Amino acid sequence: MPKKKKTNFKKLKPVFHIFCEGEKTEPYYIRGYINHFHSDKRNLIVIENSKKNTPVQLVHEAVEKRKKSNLNDIFWVVFDRESVAKYSHELHLKARKKANDNGIEIAFSNICFEFWLLLHFVYSSASYENCDDLLKHSPLRSKFSERGIKNYDKGLACLFDSIKEDVPIAFKNAERIMKNAINTAEKGRESPSFLNPYTDVHELFFDIKNFVNGKKSVRNKGIVSENG
Repeated sequence: MPKKKKTNFKKLKPVFHIFCEGEKTEPYYIRGYINHFHSDKRNLIVIENSKKNTPVQLVHEAVEKRKKSNLNDIFWVVFDRESVAKYSHELHLKARKKANDNGIEIAFSNICFEFWLLLHFVYSSASYENCDDLLKHSPLRSKFSERGIKNYDKGLACLFDSIKEDVPIAFKNAERIMKNAINTAEKGRESPSFLNPYTDVHELFFDIKNFVNGKKSVRNKGIVSENG
């Protein structure tokens, strides 16, 4: 009787998947962060190519990808509140429910990702109607100008390099903003889409660090990376 051939099954390492609503600013920043802090693991942290531009579509894309992926993979989506006129509260609540129901984490900024960038320079509790309002009335552009970026543009790949030393400041400011927003939220309006200003983008980067170090996700307590 012929001997059975031995089959070697290589255990797949978990992958950290990130889906971004923005095509330039968010991917450029996140890629810069990964290359600076976790370059040795960047092949396991994937910024997915996505053309989706609404919260629900982006979450749906992540859900579909998760169905075909390793059980222990981590999935995050990154998107902004935008103006109420552009995306309703109902749309954001629908996207968040779909994410929660399918194990997808959300890194969220209200009103826009530029608010997260602003926190690298200053603590600010000012609220804005949209991104143009923030760029016009916040000190973000002037702060970037002090770093040699005279005309802030969403498509600049060098943004992260200009503020990488200020990441710890942004973490501290974002944590403070997030806690204050949650603690002072009106009853029935606790979801982040109602909270302005708000950001929890720092938790995405905490989670990347935990993933790289083989620790539990900051939100999904049941998953432990194997990359330590």
